[in-house]
Amino acid sequence: MLIRVPRRSDEKESAVTDPEIYRQRRIFMQQCAAGVAGLAGSLLVGGQAQAGLTIGAVQSSPYSTDEELTPMHAATHYNNFYELGYKKEDPSRNAAALITEPWTVEVEGHCENPGTYAVEDLVPVDQLEERIYRLRCVEAWSMVIPWLGVPLSVALKKLRPTSQARYVAFQTILDPENLPGQRRAVLDWPYVEGLRMDEAMHPLALLVTGLYGKTLPNQNGAPLRLIVPWKYGFKSLKSIVRMTFTEDEPPTTWATQSAAEYGFYSNVNPNVDHPRWSQATERRIDNSRLFQRRIETLFLNGYADEVAHLYEGMDLKKFF
Repeated sequence: MLIRVPRRSDEKESAVTDPEIYRQRRIFMQQCAAGVAGLAGSLLVGGQAQAGLTIGAVQSSPYSTDEELTPMHAATHYNNFYELGYKKEDPSRNAAALITEPWTVEVEGHCENPGTYAVEDLVPVDQLEERIYRLRCVEAWSMVIPWLGVPLSVALKKLRPTSQARYVAFQTILDPENLPGQRRAVLDWPYVEGLRMDEAMHPLALLVTGLYGKTLPNQNGAPLRLIVPWKYGFKSLKSIVRMTFTEDEPPTTWATQSAAEYGFYSNVNPNVDHPRWSQATERRIDNSRLFQRRIETLFLNGYADEVAHLYEGMDLKKFF
C-alpha cells in the first residue's frame, strides 16, 4: 500500500480561496463552451484587472498553502515594480502606463523552437491552476496570494531546450517613453533575471496570468509574470517579453546592481542576512493588523521539502 506523507505546503480543505474575495469562482462550470473560450481568452491576454471577472474551471494545486490570504487590495496596491515607480503605491497609481496589448514573448538561444509567441501559446487554457503561494520579499515582508497560471515547465517543454541550455534568462519590458520608472537610471534597464534549468523545470515554478480569480493587474506584472515561491520576490520578474536559453549563468539585474547584497540564487534563507537588515523574521501582510504581525522566516520560504534537493552540496552562504 502506498502511503503519501503530507508536505508542509500541501493544500488542505481549508485552503479554498476566501469567498469574500471571489465568491463566484465556480460560475464558469455553469457556462456554455462558447463562454468558456471567451473567458479564457480574456484571462490570458488582458492587461488590466476586469471588474467582476471570475474564473472557475481551473485546477487546484497540491502545492497550495492553507495560510490566511493577504487582502486583495493590499496585494494589488503594495507592490515592487520599479518600471512603474519606486514607492509601494506607485505601481497601482501608474498602472495605466503599462501597455499590454499587443503582447508577445521572444524566445531565443539553445532551444529547438525559438520564435515569437503570444501569451496564450505559452499558457495553455486547459492547464490553468490556482496556487496559493507565499511571496517573500527581501525587504522582510511577505504575502499569501492565490495565483493563476501554469507550471513554467509546460512552456519550456514546448520550446524544447537543447542539452546546451543550462539556464533560462528572462527580460521584462523596456518602454521608457511610457513607464515613468525607466526614465531614471536607478537600475540598468531592462530588468533581467534567470534560473538554472532544474529550478525552472521544477513544478513549483509558475508562469502567471492572474490572481484572485481575475486577470493579472498591470501593477502585478501583466500580462505574464513568473513566480518562484522559494526565492525572494525580485526573482519573480514581471511583464515578460523575452526568454533566452543559455549555457552560461546569465547576468541578473540586482546581482549586477549590488553583488554583495543580491546573489544569483536568491533563495529565502533566514540564516543569511541582507547586509543591511536581518532576514530571520518577516512582516506578514494579512488581515491581522496590517503590517504589524511578525513571523519567523522559513528556510526556502517553507518549500524546503520540495526544493532543498536542488541545492545539495552547495554552500548556501556562498551561493546566496
